[in-house]
Amino acid sequence: MTEALTLYPCAKVNLFLHITGRRSDGYHTLQTVFQLIDLCDELTLSPAATLGFSPDSDQPGGEDDLCLRAACALQDHFGVSYGATLTLRKRIPEGGGLGGGSSDAAATLLGLNRLWGLGASRTLLAELGARLGADVPVFVHGQTAWAEGVGERLTPLGTGERHLVVLHPGVSVPTKEIFSAPELTRDTPLSRIPAFFDGGGHNDCLPAVLARYPEVGRAQAWLSAFGPAQLTGTGACLFARLPSRSAAEACAAAVPKPWRGWAVRALAESPERAEGMSTEA
Repeated sequence: MTEALTLYPCAKVNLFLHITGRRSDGYHTLQTVFQLIDLCDELTLSPAATLGFSPDSDQPGGEDDLCLRAACALQDHFGVSYGATLTLRKRIPEGGGLGGGSSDAAATLLGLNRLWGLGASRTLLAELGARLGADVPVFVHGQTAWAEGVGERLTPLGTGERHLVVLHPGVSVPTKEIFSAPELTRDTPLSRIPAFFDGGGHNDCLPAVLARYPEVGRAQAWLSAFGPAQLTGTGACLFARLPSRSAAEACAAAVPKPWRGWAVRALAESPERAEGMSTEA
């Protein structure tokens, strides 16, 4: 068993989000581009006799916590009872459509795989992660990607250099509420990757979010003065592409309180993948 290790689970934005159908099990089929960004949490995993969060962690660690569920999934699959202490420092806001919880769960799978010397492949970890949430596999693979199905069919995609501003309008939007909205578009025609690069794409969740959370609309109007403002996932966060890092930083600094803003950079790979972290023991 290796010594403690620290990982930096990164956030994502959806460069577009089309809802293309609904399966008999209630899951929605979609097309999107998961763009990884350098807004990251910090997760430290330390060997321990039992499994749980450290007292000074930002995460309370209830039984429904995604990180603990990810750890238990590993224990169950490999038939082990190894423990670990998790210390999570949150920077990615919850309920913002940035995938923070899914990214933390993916980092837990990757980190404990290394800590416990399990030697699982990234493919296996992604399969375990898909049972926890549709966004988990993209973070396990750690690459910006075109996604289809329920988000599990991934094609790595290079999107080039992008400087973005992410704006959190101070509200939390439950994903389940938006996907349950009766007016949500669920039949957007299938698209192809070249159409995305030609400037196509929108977020089908935006009308339902704006109808229920007017603060998101006010934030979108403010951010649109700097560039086309888009919703990520089911919200509540918005983002806009700006021409340079300095322009993004200036915009983020001007975000009015109580909203929060971050100047971020698009990533081709997650910090763990970029640093060559293997999934092997």
